[in-house]
Amino acid sequence: MTLVQTNPAMADEEPPVSLWRDAWHRLKRNKLAILGLGIVLLLAFAAIFGPYLTPYDFLSQDLAARNQAPSLAHLFGTDDLGRDVFSRVVYGTRTAFLVAVVVTVIALAIGTTLGAIAGFFGDPYDRLIMWLTDMTMSVPNLLLVVVINASLKTPIARWMEARYMATLNPFYRETIWIDFLLVFGSMALISWPPYARLVRAQVLSIRSRPYITAAMALGLSNRIIMTRYVVPNALGPLIVSVSAGLGTAMVLESAFSFLGVGVNPPTPSWGNMISDGLRVWQHYPHLLAAPAAVLGLASVAFSFLGDGLNDALNPRGTK
Repeated sequence: MTLVQTNPAMADEEPPVSLWRDAWHRLKRNKLAILGLGIVLLLAFAAIFGPYLTPYDFLSQDLAARNQAPSLAHLFGTDDLGRDVFSRVVYGTRTAFLVAVVVTVIALAIGTTLGAIAGFFGDPYDRLIMWLTDMTMSVPNLLLVVVINASLKTPIARWMEARYMATLNPFYRETIWIDFLLVFGSMALISWPPYARLVRAQVLSIRSRPYITAAMALGLSNRIIMTRYVVPNALGPLIVSVSAGLGTAMVLESAFSFLGVGVNPPTPSWGNMISDGLRVWQHYPHLLAAPAAVLGLASVAFSFLGDGLNDALNPRGTK
């Protein structure tokens, strides 16, 4: 029999620590963050599969069942056209997630690119980009969105109508794409400056690190240094900002739809549903309570998740 000797030091050696594994362990200990993550995943599931699982079509009308209170047949009741409010709220989740994800991705791409250029190359790029950032943030968000919608919606609608008359393609009669195009563009235009400021601050800190100096000494191009070493090391705070930005984008989309400059009926949106319910809330409070409660729940969930990610990805905050 052969005895195999083991080194006690090797036996007690712990597996190497990973930043993301360690962050996940810290996140799991935050109950509110896990609760927020669970709600976000549930809303994401509803956005993807919910419209296929709801008992009614979100546009289906039943005038004989108008303004019914919540019941087993209609969990959130019905509206003034007899449409099932639960089905419309679920479909509104798809609208909210679609707008939030697309707007955040566009704003993140713009902000990350401009912030990295400003922080890595310095003047004159830094001065120009920060001036553009300050100018964008100085304009009231609602005013900018209203101006963009008022200026572009009519010309785009006329162009689509002309294309329909020329091609008879029914796609050009789908005016919902105009709403989404303007919402995506206008919201991304007001959402990118915080990402640019954050990435710039991270890059200013990272570019003086020894490994960046070594990469420059090896003759690596600026593009390779930024894409392989600078931007990846700035992802921690950026992930936290993105998680908060998704919730903010949902609230903004609902606010703009509430004011009539976002997604318009008949496409369900939490904002336009709240706007409709606000007119009759004294008589039919469920029409206001249902979409408002779901919007509030989504906002709180993203807030909990963002705070948890901030604690998990910030080693200095670990006690």
